[in-house]
Amino acid sequence: MRRAIYPGSFDPVTLGHLNVIKRAAAMFDELIVCVSVNSSKPSGLFTPQERVELLRRVTEGLAGVRVDCWDGLVADYARRNQARVLVKGLRAVSDYESEIQMAMLNTKLYSRLDTVFLYTSPKYAYLSSTVVKEMARYGSDLSDLVPRQIIEDVEQKVRGAQERT
Repeated sequence: MRRAIYPGSFDPVTLGHLNVIKRAAAMFDELIVCVSVNSSKPSGLFTPQERVELLRRVTEGLAGVRVDCWDGLVADYARRNQARVLVKGLRAVSDYESEIQMAMLNTKLYSRLDTVFLYTSPKYAYLSSTVVKEMARYGSDLSDLVPRQIIEDVEQKVRGAQERT
């Protein structure tokens, strides 16, 4: 079985992420979309478990896709799940520089692990979770940024965060 892992923070999942998920799912028998808890990043808008639930909602019906969460090294997660491929989405050359370093480190940690880079569709090249959160703060239309199933979740979460500050 060809199993791959697509790790990320997905805070929140964007249409760019979903573009990569759909394309990667067509390449592998199983794609595990893994919410990675990154201790070097702030806690985020959504909790890791909320991100898992949002991802499950937007990937429902995609054959061979499952969603999980991991608080640790992605290479360790890959080894535990007997995956030999990591999928990473790239928006621009600037993404490549940091991602290639991580790919080399992951291969050092788990020698059987390769990283496959997928460029996102050009219409999503500008898109990031940070952009989504910023646009939501100002009440902008999110329909071209996040899957329709989670627009309301993002808007409510951002409103709640603004009310607490």
